[in-house]
Amino acid sequence: MQSKAKNLLRVEYLAMEISQTGILEVILEGKSESISVESDDQIEKIVKALSSRTRRKILQYINEEPLDVSNIASILNMTEANISAQIKKLEAAGLINCTYSSGDHGVRKISSPKFHRLVIKF
Repeated sequence: MQSKAKNLLRVEYLAMEISQTGILEVILEGKSESISVESDDQIEKIVKALSSRTRRKILQYINEEPLDVSNIASILNMTEANISAQIKKLEAAGLINCTYSSGDHGVRKISSPKFHRLVIKF
């Protein structure tokens, strides 16, 4: 457990260092497009979004196939409220796309990755 905590601290420290340097470029690559992010604020959002193991696992699963909040919650054995909050952070960082479709009990929010590769250049 301490190893996981140390890794999270390293990522948080990295996020702090990145926001202070301004010499970083993040390249997000999708199937048909590639974008370069140079804004310190956006880079910080991306790094903070990736600092959560839960959010990284969500990205891993939706990379295999688009999933709704309920399915992700079931896979990760977490509440739908928690997964919904994590999805919002990934969406705010620009890492995922969310669409809505009709479900058995209302509207389903389906998440899919916006990019399949992230390159960080120092």
